[in-house]
Amino acid sequence: MLDSLKPGQAIRCTITKLPRAEAGVDTIHRLMRQQQDIKRGLRKAQRRRRQGMVVYNRGNRDWYKREKCSKLIHPAAGAAWTMTYSLQIKPELASLDGFLKIEPA
Repeated sequence: MLDSLKPGQAIRCTITKLPRAEAGVDTIHRLMRQQQDIKRGLRKAQRRRRQGMVVYNRGNRDWYKREKCSKLIHPAAGAAWTMTYSLQIKPELASLDGFLKIEPA
């Protein structure tokens, strides 16, 4: 299936089952963050965290209290997302062959 896809083409990925290994779940998490509205939400959250960052002084040096990043996505069986296919993500999609259903969008 991956050989028939062209770079720049929109694809739809659906999780059929979650991998048991933590690295596989992290890869799915990273791929899900490539969806356009998720990217937009992460950028807005980063901007808001940066605006509300607390700066305090210890030993004549500025220290920053940073908030933790929010989790906008939660990989689960049946979750689907749309993203643009590129050759850089081909090995990641190939490693998740039995866990993702990939189709042109």
